[in-house]
Amino acid sequence: EEPVLLAELKPGRPQRYDWKSSCETWSVAFSPDGAWFAWSQGHCVVKLIPWPLGEAELGCKTSERKSRGGKAETRNRGAAKEKTLECGQIVWGLAFSAWPAAEDGDTDPACAVGLPCLVLATGLNDGQIKVWEVQTGHLLFSLLGHQDVVRDLSFAPNGSPILVSASRDKTLRVWDLSRDGRQVQVLSGHMQWVYCCSISPDCSMLCSAAGEKSALLWSMRSYTLIRRLEGHQSSVVSCDFSPDSALLVTASYDACVIMWDPYTGEQLRTLRHVPLHSTLDSSSEIHTSSLRSVCFSPEGLYLATVADDRLLRIWALELRAPVAFAPMTNGLCCMYFPHGGFIATGTRDGHVQFWTAPRVLSSLKHLCRKALRTFLTTYQVLALPIPRKLKEFLTYRTF
Repeated sequence: EEPVLLAELKPGRPQRYDWKSSCETWSVAFSPDGAWFAWSQGHCVVKLIPWPLGEAELGCKTSERKSRGGKAETRNRGAAKEKTLECGQIVWGLAFSAWPAAEDGDTDPACAVGLPCLVLATGLNDGQIKVWEVQTGHLLFSLLGHQDVVRDLSFAPNGSPILVSASRDKTLRVWDLSRDGRQVQVLSGHMQWVYCCSISPDCSMLCSAAGEKSALLWSMRSYTLIRRLEGHQSSVVSCDFSPDSALLVTASYDACVIMWDPYTGEQLRTLRHVPLHSTLDSSSEIHTSSLRSVCFSPEGLYLATVADDRLLRIWALELRAPVAFAPMTNGLCCMYFPHGGFIATGTRDGHVQFWTAPRVLSSLKHLCRKALRTFLTTYQVLALPIPRKLKEFLTYRTF
């Protein structure tokens, strides 16, 4: 089942700047509950759009749209309206997080007492990070510290107010929003611009990718380097953890995705981006299939990748070849909808596209593996008094 283009949103204003990146969509994001979509559409602007899209925007049948929507998408929507955040600088990175519920007597103006709210962090061209309250569009914090473009952002998935930022100043920085956005750590180790950062769902690890052939794995408890992941032949530009934290994928300009066991540092599988039409390969440029972005599906059985060969690919976890392709022009980033069924992609033209994605009913075997791996490391699984084949399955070594 090939991905179907459901909708394409385009910037509503002309390009105001001469430099190329001013009109590009380098980042897209869904809120954890699936109720909002954020789009860095270029021109120093972020669009906050309630999800699902309205009839005028979503070019698919009403019945199909309803069948793909979930309760979480429509719950408490009320009169939510699209918002425009004027950031004043080119926006490179986006990340949502649910703000912890305010306690009785808490004077935090951002949220009503007892009601959690949603925040969006934006990484900007001048090194600033601006954090916004989604419901009102109010600016909560301006975080200062980076000396160059903030390329990517990642919130701790457990709902804690810890934010990690990746920058062209070759550092990662850790911020605590519960302490007025205080910078709590600077992570140094990269020799090139840092493109991407991803915190594992169990909040124990952080992976960062820079313009280097290796990715770095950090401890989120001690903020120290765990190991370098070496195996790519060119710059690593994107990374993502599986929903159970048992797998890590890295994508590189070498046209390969490597699947790792983050606990042991082992390479489990390499996915190679072969040109769709091999007859054209001999005359094509060497970087035609350079990867831009990789992400896991919410249930952990699929991957999506965007490459410079103008294709969106979807991969099944246990197969070495893509299971679906979709033609797209100048793709830069991709993101799964948190409840599955959709993929959003951003392009160099400042557009965002929404695609159908395979919906799958996870097997009981996979659900059990996922449940166990959310709290057991690879070493803990290997120490269990269980058959070898079961250990191989639980550690994703049955590919």
